Amino acid sequence: MVRAIVFDVDGTLIDTEDAVLKSLQQALLEVQGRSRSLDEIRFVLGIPGARALPKLGIAPEDVDRVNERWNVFMKDHFDSISIFPGIMDVLKLLKEKGVPTGIVTSKTRQELEHDFVPFGMMEYLSLVVCADDTVHHKPHPEPILKWLERSGAEPNETIYIGDTSYDLECAQGAGVDFGLAVWGCRNHGEIDYLRRLERPQEILTLLEEK
Repeated sequence: MVRAIVFDVDGTLIDTEDAVLKSLQQALLEVQGRSRSLDEIRFVLGIPGARALPKLGIAPEDVDRVNERWNVFMKDHFDSISIFPGIMDVLKLLKEKGVPTGIVTSKTRQELEHDFVPFGMMEYLSLVVCADDTVHHKPHPEPILKWLERSGAEPNETIYIGDTSYDLECAQGAGVDFGLAVWGCRNHGEIDYLRRLERPQEILTLLEEK
């Protein structure tokens, strides 16, 4: 039975795809002098910038600088970020029911502060694990294991809800159930997993399963 629910952020609670990819395009154009298509850089969704940028040809010594430029450009696209319909109602109901909830995200604390906190959901999410909190990041299980350690929740009573294969691998490695947030997943047809949540409201049905 599900007693604790953990959420990814981007593509699960808020729709940031357009902002993340277009700001990255700007940063790469500035530092590399070349334009990248959205399809070329889409793989970065769901993993920390420090891990994604080297795969795009950014030298290790330049990663922090380029990541900072990426974050600056993100601010230009903040108006394109939105909460997925139904998410806020679900979070309010989970709080009313006393269900422990939280976040495991590849965002840093600073990125979470800039990109997520303004939407007013933090009061419904009791415990947060960011990229700063672990040595390894998704798809490694350490972020969810850290959340379980801090919360005291049992793995077999916890579900992680996310929108990428990185989220699925992280959950499986940590021994928790996984729910695919189809509403924010572009390639859900390629992720072979039985527990598929078509709408945020379906999260509430997880609490009724025995």
